[in-house]
Amino acid sequence: MEDSDELLLPVWRANLVLLTREVGAATRLARMMTFSASYLKLILSGQREFSEEFVRGIEAVTGLPNGWMNVSHTGEDIPAKAREAIDNEQPLARFRGTAHPVRKKTVLRPPEPIFGQTGPAKRVEEETLDAEAHRRQAHFRKVRDLAMQDVRRFERHLSQMPVDLASMRSKVEDVIAAADLDHPIQADLAGRLEQIEKHRHLLLRHVERLQALLAHIGGGD
Repeated sequence: MEDSDELLLPVWRANLVLLTREVGAATRLARMMTFSASYLKLILSGQREFSEEFVRGIEAVTGLPNGWMNVSHTGEDIPAKAREAIDNEQPLARFRGTAHPVRKKTVLRPPEPIFGQTGPAKRVEEETLDAEAHRRQAHFRKVRDLAMQDVRRFERHLSQMPVDLASMRSKVEDVIAAADLDHPIQADLAGRLEQIEKHRHLLLRHVERLQALLAHIGGGD
């Protein structure tokens, strides 16, 4: 991490805490940034450092002015557009970067290796592998979170259906009572109503289980 980043890190973190102080805001902002909520909470608690790239990404995604995160603020300073974007989980840009801080460039000459692969080449290889592993993990989190968003939307659709099943059942039962129906037809209508309700509850259980499995993949982020 650059020296300037280290000086600004407390200000960045304080502003990030300010932006996410509302209940659920940290989770919403994490999804907007295509990060896991648990990782963002580690950043908020000071257990993870983060880069200027991540800070600029927060400004772009929430619609904050460029450089807003570099100055200490109070809750009254948060622009309404940014607050609304977080509240409604509506990113104003797409973040494709990383939160990991850039490592400092070494200023000391490393000792000569005794044998085998040279020191600098080995470090470059390790950094390349680390970067690739992080890229894969970031891609995984992105596609998993997108899938979970659709699952949650489907779950909400099933839970808040535009047609009241109880009302529909009552109306169909009124038809059964008002019509002079043969017993097989009457039984068939009643059976269809029961099957609709039964399969709706079954489908909800499958959706809840699917969501739990997706959340568990990758360490339960």
